[in-house]
Amino acid sequence: MLQKLRERMGREEGFTLVELLVVMLILGLLAAIAIPSFFNQRDKARDADAKADARTAQTAVETYATDNNGTYTGVDAGDLDNIESSLSDAVADNELTAAPTDGGAGYTLTMNSDAGSTFTIARDGTTGQVSFSCTTQGEKGCPTGGNWGGQD
Repeated sequence: MLQKLRERMGREEGFTLVELLVVMLILGLLAAIAIPSFFNQRDKARDADAKADARTAQTAVETYATDNNGTYTGVDAGDLDNIESSLSDAVADNELTAAPTDGGAGYTLTMNSDAGSTFTIARDGTTGQVSFSCTTQGEKGCPTGGNWGGQD
């Protein structure tokens, strides 16, 4: 086989059809392995972006309460956009929703990811406890159990 390769190199001929097909097969296999990994990473990045926006919205809603005598009454996504302009895209795309709960003593923020996950931050008006939940548990950026703990 090496002898044939040396002879062929001396004559400067091209590759055979079989050799080209083997190379194409190898490239196809590598692409079949790499492309799904790429899309999974892209979805994780989209979820991470949604989590970051949710945390930014949480800071904005707390700022809203500071400006409104400690109450969340009347808060909506537009108010949060006025406080934090980096939320403009999420508000414009209807990815972010904000609503007061417990008579204005608490709130619920919901952020929809472009990857299909939903991340929620809720503050209980009675206890003041904040919870972090998400959909698509065990996939993308949502851990099994659905509690993302506010971590990016």
